[in-house]
Amino acid sequence: PALLRPGRFDRQVILDIPDLKGREAILKVHAKKVKLAADVDLSSVAKQTPGLSGAELENIVNEAAIWAARQNHEEVTMADFEAARDKVCFGRERKSLALDEKDRKITAVHESGHAIVMALSEKGDPVHKVTIIPRGQALGATFSMPEKDRMHRSKAELEDILVSLYAGRVAEEIVFGDITAGARNDIKRATAIERRTA
Repeated sequence: PALLRPGRFDRQVILDIPDLKGREAILKVHAKKVKLAADVDLSSVAKQTPGLSGAELENIVNEAAIWAARQNHEEVTMADFEAARDKVCFGRERKSLALDEKDRKITAVHESGHAIVMALSEKGDPVHKVTIIPRGQALGATFSMPEKDRMHRSKAELEDILVSLYAGRVAEEIVFGDITAGARNDIKRATAIERRTA
């Protein structure tokens, strides 16, 4: 605060995260250096990446090109972009982590709980992808895709998000009669939303 008192640093320049049009423009700039397949829709990639910075978008293009090369693709496909987005946004697949059948079933029930509630919610974002492939610290994940960038969220939208965050834990309790620590991150995210909006 002392640096921002009048007469010191009077001019502040705020650099926001790019909006949908900005993300698409950034992706187009970085995609010029790779050969794109006909199925690639950069506007769709931009829709799938809300909140990402220009550097993260560049990383997605680079990762898509690397993934395409590993798959022996002549061109970078939309599937390559989706794999790259998942890696950048949600972490690398942990193929070395071998889950037994019980853990896979618990993870599937947990993620199904999220997906069902998200699909039924009126105000929440639509379900985009559900996976029980471990990524980063998570054993599975349910991803939504916003239909547009949002500056504000209504109380009803936030309540739908909170309900969907707790749905995995509730699904475990309904199906197994017990719960696991798998909801730890969900509860942390829900608590952060509650604190920001309280």
